Amino acid sequence: MSLIMSYIGSNGCVMAGDKRRIGFFGDKEKREKLEEYLYSGAIQTDEELVKVAKEQEVTLKISDDARKIRSIADVVVGEVRFKTPFETKRKRIYGTTNGYIITELSGSDIKKVENGASSIVVFGNKVTKQMANEIIKKHWKSKASLENVESVFKKVMDEISGKTPSVSKDYDIIIKHSGMDKREAQKHLREILIKDVKELQKWREGLRQQLDTNAKSIQMASKIINEGEIGKVQSINGDKIGILLDKSVQALDMEWNVIAGPGGLIEMNTDDPSSVKIGDVAVIENENLCIRRTKCSLTCNVILCRS
Repeated sequence: MSLIMSYIGSNGCVMAGDKRRIGFFGDKEKREKLEEYLYSGAIQTDEELVKVAKEQEVTLKISDDARKIRSIADVVVGEVRFKTPFETKRKRIYGTTNGYIITELSGSDIKKVENGASSIVVFGNKVTKQMANEIIKKHWKSKASLENVESVFKKVMDEISGKTPSVSKDYDIIIKHSGMDKREAQKHLREILIKDVKELQKWREGLRQQLDTNAKSIQMASKIINEGEIGKVQSINGDKIGILLDKSVQALDMEWNVIAGPGGLIEMNTDDPSSVKIGDVAVIENENLCIRRTKCSLTCNVILCRS
């Protein structure tokens, strides 16, 4: 769902990228059939895509806010993604004056790298790449300035977005110019590539940890006690009440770490210690933590869960 064009030359770098993302939801076979039909160039408008998707019982989510190209200092980066059931594959181009690097990643692991000093590189599906190359060839000028290149890329985006819904009418264009020679450019690009991939690795690790935390929270939340016996009063010290937990109850902190297991002792508070006696049973009734005998309220700073 992308069209990214890059010009890399001795006078600078120009990169253009569309902003469309399309999510396909429904039967796998029908989704794949619709995607193949779209990529063939047979569908030319958004309205036609929506109509065909409805006929195929495929739900679409179309957005035009994707950020496919970006700047890192004097380097422009373009990226297309290919999602599989098990991993996200990325193809990136890093471009600056007198140099570019193209890399393929699986997750955040570099699988392939190629480089060069000057070129016009197009990322897209077979049809959009073919159309882009034809339009570029038609309008290209020898010894083109960066402004000429920008103008040609705009023509490509405007024309192709009117012929396929896989490319948005809105797009980004970034121009970079630096004074680096070919050797300096490659050294600088390698440094940017390594740093950028490390940032991706950190982001993916943070995301994985967040997903693990969310999964654990969902699992533990189902064990939170909303009703039932918690334990028995073992000690009273002013407004502090020592509760010996029931054999099926454990106490956790806000990070879901166990503070006291079954049979362990935890401290609770009460505003009315005169209504509490040793041996009283602490319960949760109607989601209220209290002493069963007197309904005296208790408070604590732990999460009470089934063990």
